[in-house]
Amino acid sequence: MNRNSANKVLLVGYLGNQPEMRYTPNDIMTTTFNLATNFIWRDEEGEFQERTDWHRIVAWRSLAEYAKSLKKGQLLYVEGRLQSREWTDKDNNKHFVTEVIAETLTMLGARKKGESGGNGSDSSKSDQD
Repeated sequence: MNRNSANKVLLVGYLGNQPEMRYTPNDIMTTTFNLATNFIWRDEEGEFQERTDWHRIVAWRSLAEYAKSLKKGQLLYVEGRLQSREWTDKDNNKHFVTEVIAETLTMLGARKKGESGGNGSDSSKSDQD
């Protein structure tokens, strides 16, 4: 087996929805949420442009327990790995998704406008905890 590869994702962004917790058929807790990151650049006329990318984050076990307490609008640091999967739904349509499997989550605070969630304090959790 060739071990000369890497799969590491580092994101800092805002929580776009309340985390959704569920249990697998094997009674393993998982929590999913969307994280928004912004890319800002200057166009040819010197005007600032901005693009928002959305990332689906999946946390498992104790990290899922921690993630369920997060609030929409919080600034969050996420460290993890990319995982792609596909499935076929009941109507025989194929779906493909790429997700970030979280290994570390750190609350960095809340969005300044409106303070939608969070208390501004930093808190961190790793799947190793």
